[in-house]
Amino acid sequence: MQTAVLTHQGLVRQQNEDSYVMLPDYSFFAVADGMGGHQAGAFASNLALRVIKEQVMVPGKGEDFREQLAKAVREANRRVHELSIKEPGKEGMGTTLTACWIREGIGHLAHIGDSRAYLLRDAQLVLLTDDHSFVGELLRHGSITASEAQSHPGRHMLTRALGFEAEVKVDTKSMTLQKDDLILLCTDGLTNLVEEQEIKEILMETKGLQASLAQLVELSLQRGGNDNITLLAILLD
Repeated sequence: MQTAVLTHQGLVRQQNEDSYVMLPDYSFFAVADGMGGHQAGAFASNLALRVIKEQVMVPGKGEDFREQLAKAVREANRRVHELSIKEPGKEGMGTTLTACWIREGIGHLAHIGDSRAYLLRDAQLVLLTDDHSFVGELLRHGSITASEAQSHPGRHMLTRALGFEAEVKVDTKSMTLQKDDLILLCTDGLTNLVEEQEIKEILMETKGLQASLAQLVELSLQRGGNDNITLLAILLD
């Protein structure tokens, strides 16, 4: 397994509220895009990933890995929501969360919000997650096109995020992985500015995972870099 990660503040935001976790020894990887302002977003994304990391590092009690991951995300939601109520300055904080846990050749995904997971296999880039956003709903109902979604004024309005409510629905998915599969986890600082076809071409044509991520970040910056950008790649070899 080869891995790479890159995070960038972007050119507009005053701080980086994205967080990531990369635990190759546990085959666990995740990205999160916090929100809340005044450093509350960074706090939320960091706390959520810390809680989930602690949970997956403890052996499950007879649960399958997918359910163990979903349970960890629900616990992270509880902790973030609880602190958003109790701590001054943390009101309304929350975060997206997209995680991948690879166990026994199976990739287990957990997802909330509009960060994304992609699978590059046999020269095809497949989106593995649904955006929990106003624009995502419009896209799924065929009300707008993918190109219209990138400039839609409501593209930052989330319909689901970790920490906003006491309980949250976690999207989960499991898939059998193959040799040479490449999984990309990313925050919307990339996908709001770079088309999926461009992502695929850069991942396929650039030599080395880290160089691929650097090119994707550079392209995002060339197009304004109006948000934090975090990319995490896993190559099964």
